[in-house]
Amino acid sequence: MKDKIFNIQTEVEFTNIALAVFKHQFTNNKVYRSFCDLLYVHPSDVKSVEEIPFLPIEFFKNKKVVSSLDEVQETFTSSGTTGSVTSKHFVTDIQFYKESYLKGFNHFYGNIEDYVVLALLPNYLERNGSSLVFMVDDLITKSKNLESGFYLNNIEELAKNLIKLDKAGQKILLIGVSFALLDLIELQQFNLQNTIIMETGGMKGRRKELIRDELHQLLQNGFGVKEIHSEYGMTELLSQAYSKGKGVFETPPWMKILTRDTEDALTINSLGKNGGINVIDLANYNSCSFIATQDLGNVQKDGTFEIIGRFDNSDIRGCNLMVL
Repeated sequence: MKDKIFNIQTEVEFTNIALAVFKHQFTNNKVYRSFCDLLYVHPSDVKSVEEIPFLPIEFFKNKKVVSSLDEVQETFTSSGTTGSVTSKHFVTDIQFYKESYLKGFNHFYGNIEDYVVLALLPNYLERNGSSLVFMVDDLITKSKNLESGFYLNNIEELAKNLIKLDKAGQKILLIGVSFALLDLIELQQFNLQNTIIMETGGMKGRRKELIRDELHQLLQNGFGVKEIHSEYGMTELLSQAYSKGKGVFETPPWMKILTRDTEDALTINSLGKNGGINVIDLANYNSCSFIATQDLGNVQKDGTFEIIGRFDNSDIRGCNLMVL
């Protein structure tokens, strides 16, 4: 199934594989099966992805959401806040995750070996179980460049290296949390020509909340770049969507975004209408591929999407503290 998932070419293929994954998870995932049973939904009745039940993301906080009997290889945890219950994603086949983020990066940005990867993720490095740190650590290794690496509090060294590498014509990916990127441009103003600045969200209570446009304008000015890229991912997913500017995200071929009615969670919205974000992530084959998140947004005809905020009653999460 892995080969099929990561080689999807058409909408028809996506639908057929998604329906097969739904059947697999209905059969093998006790938590998801119970949820579907409560809704009186059976695979024999489901003919389209819109009819598949989306499991509320909160289930990852107090249930073991797995569709496999294999041993758990990695457990990813959400950041949360002190005293809050964190989500746990039990991963029984870490190769699914590795293949997803490597193929996803290649799909949007090309060969990782062309880049120096500089990571400014202090709040993620300061705890265990971050799926983002796992991914970026592997991207650093796969870049095969000695200049690639993590930076914690040594942002002066990062500033010097960034200027040196960019001037040398080296392609650079600087991926960082919002507050740390703002700290960097307060230390040093840049005029970068060969660098992608990618923010992952997250003020983490360190700074005044900013709307996305305001944040991106500050970062564009500070780094001297035309666009700010963004990554959309979360503990409960094994795939990422990327934005190359203006907060418009694209998904890899094995991932799809739908929105649900905010008053009726079982009703899927028409395209262009704001609603709750539902994610289909087929890389989640061994957990649950159909997740109703607490994010709000809209999806356009071309499949791109925007995040416009979060449900008022949703938990504050480390990667989603930026007000959109």
